[in-house]
Amino acid sequence: MREKPTAPSRQAAAQTSQSQVRRLLSLIPYLREHDGAAIADVAEAFGVTPERIREDLGVLWMCGLPGLSPGDLIDIDMDAVEGQGVIHLSNADYLTRPLRLSADEALALLLALRTLRGVTAREDRAAIDRALEKLQAVAQVSDRAEVRVTGGREDIQGTVGEALHRGKRLELTYDVASRAETTHRFVDPLRVFVLDGYGYLDAWCYSANALRSFRLDRIAAVEITDVDVAEHDVELRDLAGGWFDALKDAPMVTLALDRSAAWVAEYYPTEQVTEADDGGLTVSLRVSDPAWLRGLLLRLGGGARVLAPEGAGDSAADAATEALDQYAALSGQR
Repeated sequence: MREKPTAPSRQAAAQTSQSQVRRLLSLIPYLREHDGAAIADVAEAFGVTPERIREDLGVLWMCGLPGLSPGDLIDIDMDAVEGQGVIHLSNADYLTRPLRLSADEALALLLALRTLRGVTAREDRAAIDRALEKLQAVAQVSDRAEVRVTGGREDIQGTVGEALHRGKRLELTYDVASRAETTHRFVDPLRVFVLDGYGYLDAWCYSANALRSFRLDRIAAVEITDVDVAEHDVELRDLAGGWFDALKDAPMVTLALDRSAAWVAEYYPTEQVTEADDGGLTVSLRVSDPAWLRGLLLRLGGGARVLAPEGAGDSAADAATEALDQYAALSGQR
Protein backbone atom coordinates (compact mmCIF):
# COMPACT_ATOMS: atom_id res chain seq x y z
CA MET A 1 0.00 0.00 0.00
CA ARG A 2 1.31 3.42 -0.90
CA GLU A 3 2.13 5.76 1.94
CA LYS A 4 0.45 9.13 1.98
CA PRO A 5 2.86 11.81 0.66
CA THR A 6 4.14 14.39 3.07
CA ALA A 7 2.14 17.59 3.51
CA PRO A 8 3.11 20.60 1.37
CA SER A 9 5.55 23.02 2.92
CA ARG A 10 4.67 26.58 3.91
CA GLN A 11 6.29 27.75 0.68
CA ALA A 12 3.73 25.75 -1.31
CA ALA A 13 0.93 27.71 0.35
CA ALA A 14 1.80 30.72 -1.79
CA GLN A 15 0.60 28.98 -4.96
CA THR A 16 -2.97 28.51 -6.13
CA SER A 17 -4.53 25.13 -6.84
CA GLN A 18 -5.04 26.19 -10.48
CA SER A 19 -1.33 26.90 -10.95
CA GLN A 20 -0.40 23.51 -9.52
CA VAL A 21 -2.87 21.64 -11.74
CA ARG A 22 -1.54 23.44 -14.82
CA ARG A 23 2.01 22.52 -13.86
CA LEU A 24 1.10 18.87 -13.18
CA LEU A 25 -0.57 18.51 -16.58
CA SER A 26 2.58 19.87 -18.24
CA LEU A 27 4.91 17.92 -15.98
CA ILE A 28 3.69 14.47 -17.04
CA PRO A 29 4.45 14.74 -20.79
CA TYR A 30 7.72 16.50 -19.96
CA LEU A 31 8.87 13.64 -17.73
CA ARG A 32 7.79 11.04 -20.29
CA GLU A 33 10.02 12.75 -22.88
CA HIS A 34 12.90 13.28 -20.40
CA ASP A 35 13.08 9.98 -18.56
CA GLY A 36 15.65 10.07 -15.78
CA ALA A 37 15.77 13.87 -15.64
CA ALA A 38 17.36 15.35 -12.52
CA ILE A 39 14.98 17.03 -10.10
CA ALA A 40 17.07 20.21 -10.16
CA ASP A 41 16.84 20.38 -13.99
CA VAL A 42 13.07 19.83 -13.94
CA ALA A 43 12.65 22.52 -11.27
CA GLU A 44 14.66 24.98 -13.38
CA ALA A 45 12.62 24.14 -16.49
CA PHE A 46 9.34 24.87 -14.67
CA GLY A 47 10.63 27.86 -12.71
CA VAL A 48 9.98 26.37 -9.26
CA THR A 49 12.06 24.94 -6.44
CA PRO A 50 13.18 21.28 -6.25
CA GLU A 51 11.08 20.96 -3.09
CA ARG A 52 7.96 21.92 -5.02
CA ILE A 53 8.73 19.35 -7.73
CA ARG A 54 9.03 16.71 -4.99
CA GLU A 55 5.63 17.79 -3.65
CA ASP A 56 4.17 17.59 -7.18
CA LEU A 57 5.52 14.05 -7.54
CA GLY A 58 3.85 13.15 -4.25
CA VAL A 59 0.53 14.31 -5.73
CA LEU A 60 1.04 12.56 -9.09
CA TRP A 61 1.96 9.34 -7.31
CA MET A 62 -1.60 9.17 -5.99
CA CYS A 63 -3.29 9.98 -9.34
CA GLY A 64 -4.46 7.77 -12.18
CA LEU A 65 -7.43 6.36 -14.05
CA PRO A 66 -10.82 5.73 -12.37
CA GLY A 67 -10.70 2.66 -10.18
CA LEU A 68 -7.40 3.60 -8.54
CA SER A 69 -6.17 0.03 -8.42
CA PRO A 70 -2.36 -0.40 -8.53
CA GLY A 71 -2.42 -0.81 -12.31
CA ASP A 72 -4.41 2.39 -12.77
CA LEU A 73 -2.10 4.73 -10.85
CA ILE A 74 0.75 6.75 -12.32
CA ASP A 75 3.98 4.99 -11.41
CA ILE A 76 6.97 6.96 -10.10
CA ASP A 77 10.21 5.38 -8.92
CA MET A 78 10.34 7.17 -5.57
CA ASP A 79 13.52 5.29 -4.59
CA ALA A 80 15.30 6.95 -7.52
CA VAL A 81 13.80 10.31 -6.56
CA GLU A 82 15.02 10.10 -2.98
CA GLY A 83 18.26 8.22 -3.57
CA GLN A 84 19.60 9.54 -6.87
CA GLY A 85 17.59 12.74 -7.36
CA VAL A 86 16.25 11.61 -10.76
CA ILE A 87 12.71 10.98 -11.96
CA HIS A 88 11.35 7.90 -13.74
CA LEU A 89 7.61 8.16 -14.49
CA SER A 90 5.51 5.56 -16.29
CA ASN A 91 1.94 4.27 -16.77
CA ALA A 92 0.75 7.74 -17.83
CA ASP A 93 0.69 7.49 -21.63
CA TYR A 94 -2.96 8.56 -21.70
CA LEU A 95 -1.84 12.04 -20.55
CA THR A 96 0.86 12.47 -23.19
CA ARG A 97 -1.49 12.73 -26.16
CA PRO A 98 -1.29 16.06 -28.04
CA LEU A 99 -3.83 18.71 -27.10
CA ARG A 100 -6.57 19.32 -29.66
CA LEU A 101 -8.04 22.78 -29.30
CA SER A 102 -11.42 23.91 -30.54
CA ALA A 103 -11.66 27.28 -32.31
CA ASP A 104 -12.93 28.93 -29.10
CA GLU A 105 -10.15 27.36 -27.02
CA ALA A 106 -7.51 28.43 -29.52
CA LEU A 107 -8.85 32.00 -29.51
CA ALA A 108 -8.86 32.05 -25.70
CA LEU A 109 -5.25 30.81 -25.66
CA LEU A 110 -4.27 33.39 -28.26
CA LEU A 111 -5.76 36.23 -26.20
CA ALA A 112 -4.12 34.89 -23.05
CA LEU A 113 -0.70 34.86 -24.74
CA ARG A 114 -1.19 38.42 -25.99
CA THR A 115 -2.18 39.46 -22.47
CA LEU A 116 0.90 37.76 -21.02
CA ARG A 117 3.05 39.56 -23.56
CA GLY A 118 1.78 42.87 -22.19
CA VAL A 119 3.41 42.28 -18.79
CA THR A 120 6.54 40.43 -19.94
CA ALA A 121 9.95 42.03 -20.29
CA ARG A 122 11.16 42.65 -23.83
CA GLU A 123 13.99 40.12 -23.59
CA ASP A 124 11.54 37.36 -22.59
CA ARG A 125 8.97 37.95 -25.34
CA ALA A 126 10.65 35.84 -28.02
CA ALA A 127 9.16 32.57 -26.72
CA ILE A 128 5.69 34.14 -26.54
CA ASP A 129 6.00 35.51 -30.08
CA ARG A 130 7.02 32.07 -31.40
CA ALA A 131 4.04 30.46 -29.66
CA LEU A 132 1.70 33.11 -31.07
CA GLU A 133 3.03 32.57 -34.58
CA LYS A 134 2.58 28.79 -34.37
CA LEU A 135 -0.88 29.06 -32.82
CA GLN A 136 -2.11 31.50 -35.45
CA ALA A 137 -0.78 29.30 -38.24
CA VAL A 138 -2.31 26.08 -36.92
CA ALA A 139 -5.60 27.31 -35.46
CA GLN A 140 -6.28 29.92 -38.16
CA VAL A 141 -7.94 32.27 -35.67
CA SER A 142 -8.79 35.85 -36.49
CA ASP A 143 -6.21 38.62 -36.09
CA ARG A 144 -8.99 41.10 -35.34
CA ALA A 145 -9.13 40.13 -31.67
CA GLU A 146 -6.95 42.59 -29.76
CA VAL A 147 -5.73 42.84 -26.18
CA ARG A 148 -4.53 46.04 -24.57
CA VAL A 149 -2.71 45.79 -21.27
CA THR A 150 -1.36 48.66 -19.18
CA GLY A 151 1.71 47.01 -17.73
CA GLY A 152 4.04 49.84 -16.79
CA ARG A 153 7.50 50.63 -18.12
CA GLU A 154 9.45 47.85 -19.81
CA ASP A 155 12.45 48.27 -17.52
CA ILE A 156 10.21 47.84 -14.48
CA GLN A 157 8.58 44.74 -16.01
CA GLY A 158 12.05 43.31 -16.61
CA THR A 159 13.25 43.99 -13.06
CA VAL A 160 10.12 42.52 -11.48
CA GLY A 161 10.35 39.45 -13.71
CA GLU A 162 14.02 38.93 -12.84
CA ALA A 163 13.28 39.20 -9.11
CA LEU A 164 10.52 36.60 -9.42
CA HIS A 165 12.83 34.26 -11.31
CA ARG A 166 15.72 34.68 -8.84
CA GLY A 167 13.54 34.76 -5.72
CA LYS A 168 14.89 38.13 -4.52
CA ARG A 169 13.28 40.90 -2.45
CA LEU A 170 12.37 44.15 -4.20
CA GLU A 171 12.72 47.77 -3.12
CA LEU A 172 9.76 49.72 -4.54
CA THR A 173 8.90 53.37 -5.00
CA TYR A 174 5.12 53.24 -5.46
CA ASP A 175 2.50 55.89 -6.23
CA VAL A 176 -0.63 55.32 -4.09
CA ALA A 177 -3.43 56.88 -6.12
CA SER A 178 -6.05 56.71 -3.36
CA ARG A 179 -3.86 58.77 -0.98
CA ALA A 180 -2.10 60.88 -3.64
CA GLU A 181 1.31 60.05 -2.18
CA THR A 182 4.48 58.22 -3.13
CA THR A 183 5.65 55.47 -0.79
CA HIS A 184 8.89 53.57 -0.31
CA ARG A 185 8.68 49.92 0.71
CA PHE A 186 10.32 46.49 0.57
CA VAL A 187 8.31 43.58 -0.83
CA ASP A 188 8.73 39.88 -1.57
CA PRO A 189 7.32 39.30 -5.10
CA LEU A 190 4.94 36.33 -5.46
CA ARG A 191 3.35 36.62 -8.92
CA VAL A 192 2.45 38.97 -11.79
CA PHE A 193 -1.06 38.89 -13.21
CA VAL A 194 -3.42 40.86 -15.46
CA LEU A 195 -6.91 41.92 -14.42
CA ASP A 196 -9.31 44.31 -16.14
CA GLY A 197 -6.60 45.45 -18.56
CA TYR A 198 -3.94 46.29 -15.96
CA GLY A 199 -0.82 44.42 -14.89
CA TYR A 200 -0.35 43.79 -11.17
CA LEU A 201 2.32 42.46 -8.84
CA ASP A 202 1.18 40.38 -5.88
CA ALA A 203 3.78 40.68 -3.12
CA TRP A 204 4.26 40.46 0.61
CA CYS A 205 4.63 44.08 1.75
CA TYR A 206 6.80 44.66 4.81
CA SER A 207 5.30 48.11 5.39
CA ALA A 208 1.77 46.70 5.65
CA ASN A 209 2.96 43.33 6.98
CA ALA A 210 0.43 41.72 4.66
CA LEU A 211 -0.19 40.60 1.07
CA ARG A 212 -0.71 43.53 -1.30
CA SER A 213 -1.38 44.01 -5.03
CA PHE A 214 0.64 46.72 -6.81
CA ARG A 215 -0.32 48.09 -10.21
CA LEU A 216 2.75 47.88 -12.42
CA ASP A 217 2.14 51.25 -14.07
CA ARG A 218 2.17 52.93 -10.64
CA ILE A 219 5.63 51.59 -9.72
CA ALA A 220 7.88 54.63 -10.15
CA ALA A 221 11.15 52.81 -9.45
CA VAL A 222 12.24 49.32 -8.46
CA GLU A 223 15.53 47.68 -7.48
CA ILE A 224 16.45 44.08 -6.76
CA THR A 225 18.07 43.57 -3.36
CA ASP A 226 20.49 40.85 -2.31
CA VAL A 227 17.96 39.43 0.17
CA ASP A 228 16.16 36.19 -0.70
CA VAL A 229 12.38 36.20 -0.43
CA ALA A 230 11.10 34.73 2.82
CA GLU A 231 8.43 32.08 3.19
CA HIS A 232 4.98 33.55 3.84
CA ASP A 233 1.96 31.55 4.94
CA VAL A 234 -0.41 33.25 2.51
CA GLU A 235 -2.90 32.05 -0.07
CA LEU A 236 -2.97 33.98 -3.33
CA ARG A 237 -6.45 35.07 -4.23
CA ASP A 238 -8.34 33.39 -7.05
CA LEU A 239 -9.03 36.28 -9.44
CA ALA A 240 -10.91 34.29 -12.07
CA GLY A 241 -14.09 36.17 -11.16
CA GLY A 242 -12.43 39.61 -11.07
CA TRP A 243 -12.12 42.05 -8.19
CA PHE A 244 -15.70 41.37 -7.03
CA ASP A 245 -14.80 37.83 -5.97
CA ALA A 246 -11.47 38.97 -4.57
CA LEU A 247 -13.24 41.47 -2.29
CA LYS A 248 -16.14 39.23 -1.25
CA ASP A 249 -14.76 38.71 2.26
CA ALA A 250 -13.90 42.39 2.86
CA PRO A 251 -16.07 44.47 5.25
CA MET A 252 -19.07 46.28 3.76
CA VAL A 253 -19.24 50.07 4.05
CA THR A 254 -22.32 52.17 3.19
CA LEU A 255 -21.88 55.78 2.10
CA ALA A 256 -24.30 58.62 1.41
CA LEU A 257 -22.99 60.55 -1.58
CA ASP A 258 -23.96 64.04 -2.72
CA ARG A 259 -24.51 64.64 -6.43
CA SER A 260 -20.94 65.94 -6.71
CA ALA A 261 -19.62 62.60 -5.45
CA ALA A 262 -21.94 60.32 -7.44
CA TRP A 263 -19.02 59.38 -9.72
CA VAL A 264 -17.80 57.00 -7.00
CA ALA A 265 -20.57 54.53 -7.93
CA GLU A 266 -19.25 54.32 -11.49
CA TYR A 267 -15.55 54.35 -10.67
CA TYR A 268 -15.39 51.67 -7.93
CA PRO A 269 -17.00 48.20 -7.61
CA THR A 270 -20.22 48.50 -5.60
CA GLU A 271 -22.60 45.94 -4.10
CA GLN A 272 -25.69 48.15 -4.07
CA VAL A 273 -26.64 51.62 -5.34
CA THR A 274 -29.82 53.50 -4.39
CA GLU A 275 -30.72 56.90 -5.84
CA ALA A 276 -31.93 59.59 -3.45
CA ASP A 277 -34.60 62.21 -4.21
CA ASP A 278 -32.02 65.01 -4.25
CA GLY A 279 -29.92 63.29 -6.94
CA GLY A 280 -27.42 61.84 -4.51
CA LEU A 281 -26.73 58.15 -4.00
CA THR A 282 -26.50 55.62 -1.21
CA VAL A 283 -23.85 53.06 -2.11
CA SER A 284 -22.56 49.92 -0.42
CA LEU A 285 -19.06 48.74 -1.30
CA ARG A 286 -16.49 46.41 0.18
CA VAL A 287 -13.33 47.94 1.63
CA SER A 288 -10.24 45.85 2.29
CA ASP A 289 -7.96 48.74 3.29
CA PRO A 290 -9.10 51.36 5.88
CA ALA A 291 -6.42 53.73 4.58
CA TRP A 292 -8.08 53.66 1.16
CA LEU A 293 -11.44 54.60 2.69
CA ARG A 294 -9.84 57.41 4.69
CA GLY A 295 -8.22 58.79 1.54
CA LEU A 296 -11.49 58.59 -0.40
CA LEU A 297 -13.47 60.41 2.31
CA LEU A 298 -10.86 63.15 2.58
CA ARG A 299 -10.89 63.53 -1.19
CA LEU A 300 -14.68 63.86 -1.25
CA GLY A 301 -14.75 66.35 1.62
CA GLY A 302 -18.32 67.11 2.60
CA GLY A 303 -19.67 65.20 -0.38
CA ALA A 304 -19.80 61.88 1.47
CA ARG A 305 -21.02 60.56 4.84
CA VAL A 306 -20.45 57.12 6.33
CA LEU A 307 -23.77 55.48 7.22
CA ALA A 308 -22.43 52.11 8.33
CA PRO A 309 -20.59 50.60 10.07
CA GLU A 310 -20.33 53.01 12.98
CA GLY A 311 -16.87 54.51 13.32
CA ALA A 312 -15.69 53.63 9.82
CA GLY A 313 -15.17 57.31 8.97
CA ASP A 314 -13.61 58.37 12.27
CA SER A 315 -10.01 58.27 11.04
CA ALA A 316 -10.90 60.54 8.10
CA ALA A 317 -12.67 62.98 10.43
CA ASP A 318 -9.67 63.00 12.78
CA ALA A 319 -7.28 63.60 9.88
CA ALA A 320 -9.42 66.46 8.58
CA THR A 321 -9.65 68.04 12.05
CA GLU A 322 -5.89 67.78 12.52
CA ALA A 323 -5.28 69.39 9.12
CA LEU A 324 -7.65 72.28 9.96
CA ASP A 325 -5.97 72.79 13.35
CA GLN A 326 -2.55 72.94 11.72
CA TYR A 327 -3.84 75.37 9.10
CA ALA A 328 -5.32 77.56 11.83
CA ALA A 329 -2.07 77.49 13.76
CA LEU A 330 -0.09 78.47 10.69
CA SER A 331 -2.54 81.24 9.85
CA GLY A 332 -2.23 82.62 13.38
CA GLN A 333 1.54 82.84 13.08
CA ARG A 334 1.41 85.08 10.03
